[in-house]
Amino acid sequence: MAAKAQPIVVIKKKGGHGGHHGGAWKVAYADFVTALMSLFIVLWLMNQSEQVRKAVAGYFNDPKGTGSLMGTTMSGTGEGSSSVPDKNLQQLEELKKKLEQEIQARKDLEKLNKQIEITITPEGLRIELLEGKNGTFYQSGSARLSPSGQELLALLGAELKTLPNQLQIEGHTDAAPYSTDANYGNWELSADRANAARRLLQQDGVRSDQVTQVRGYADQMLRVKNNPYDPSNRRITILVKNADNAASPQLVHATVVDGEPNGAKPGAGLGAQQAAPNAPAPPAASPANSAKLALTPAKPAAAQPAAKPGVVKRPASLLPGAKK
Repeated sequence: MAAKAQPIVVIKKKGGHGGHHGGAWKVAYADFVTALMSLFIVLWLMNQSEQVRKAVAGYFNDPKGTGSLMGTTMSGTGEGSSSVPDKNLQQLEELKKKLEQEIQARKDLEKLNKQIEITITPEGLRIELLEGKNGTFYQSGSARLSPSGQELLALLGAELKTLPNQLQIEGHTDAAPYSTDANYGNWELSADRANAARRLLQQDGVRSDQVTQVRGYADQMLRVKNNPYDPSNRRITILVKNADNAASPQLVHATVVDGEPNGAKPGAGLGAQQAAPNAPAPPAASPANSAKLALTPAKPAAAQPAAKPGVVKRPASLLPGAKK
């Protein structure tokens, strides 16, 4: 039998362009958007200050080493960074040069140049008085100022009192324990030294409302972290804040370290109200009662026993210990 003829099948393929003529246009569009974004960044940078331009340029060269140019090295704070105003920065630079010249002009303070560091930070002008091995600005293990410390603080007070800037004073110690006395340690010593500096500055003319904060950090903010016992960790810092910084908020329940708040009256605070919570309320004053009270002589108040001196008020020189 003759073989049956096989049908001829012809398959025709049509070349398609894909969806919307392929994806080449997406690459071109992405390049255009990138170029447009770069143009906007350049226009924004041209309208910024010199410090912002330097900070952005430094970021591309060293992303981790230029965070301090913008005022912070912390991330995720939720606060926008702002540059120091040129006028305020110029004022701080002039003050820095003036202080350095006056310190160098005094022969008795010339030997302390390496222990006095004056730097301009985003917060303001930072003046650090670094202690030496044998105690330079304070007597060893005490909050009493040495003659060199008194002279230097008097020089600083004469200049700082003419400024409208607010001041912040910090006290720091090294990691060496102060003594075996558990009631007095590095926390008390750092706070006492900062307070001693504040009192002397105010004696030399610094306004009482000019110092907004006095802090004692003990050994929690070491200057030389690799060596917690380095003498330079014992230091006093005076921060001259930027003029644009807002005044510190006044806390209602703040503890007063030295003295009483302005306008405060003994027994008029919250503690006086909580002393006798179940006491009956005083009766309403009538005209007859008012006249009777006016004619009745007031009884003298009973003498209260003298309060024992607190731990902070205790003279540091009388405490045992060999901290230097």
